[in-house]
Amino acid sequence: MVRKPWFKLLQPDVVVAGTVLRLRAEDLLAWQVRGVIFDVDDTLVPIRQAEVDPAVAAWLEQLRPHFQIWLVSNNLNRNRIRQIGESLNLPSIHGAGKPSRRALRRAVAQMNLPVEAVAIVGDRLWTDILAGNRLGLVTVLVNSLLPKTLKKSPAAILDPRV
Repeated sequence: MVRKPWFKLLQPDVVVAGTVLRLRAEDLLAWQVRGVIFDVDDTLVPIRQAEVDPAVAAWLEQLRPHFQIWLVSNNLNRNRIRQIGESLNLPSIHGAGKPSRRALRRAVAQMNLPVEAVAIVGDRLWTDILAGNRLGLVTVLVNSLLPKTLKKSPAAILDPRV
């Protein structure tokens, strides 16, 4: 397992210029990733929503043939996270307590992959990126999804300026 020195724990391996929808399977495959852990709130679904935008669901379907995918959220609302996971047909963990590594270890163990072959994708340095770097995952930082952007123009979530 490759661990980063303490002064690089808040430095992601990959920074996406835009929302999660700008992340391509090729980008992850170049890092030899075979499993992906996604943060939920503001990474895949705006925090005040429980329904997954169709553009996000379609994008995840494009990733599914290439990767094992898990959802790991700090959100304590078990019903909301479970509903999101079920709507995407993905396993989920709520109340993860990131930057704790406990829930991430659990997801990686369920994937039966080495940590170096798993990426975490999230929108927060102090939770998602820090937890991933502490465990030795490939870390990917994306911009947060904004609910008004999704309502106004779903295509706008592909704009790197958002």
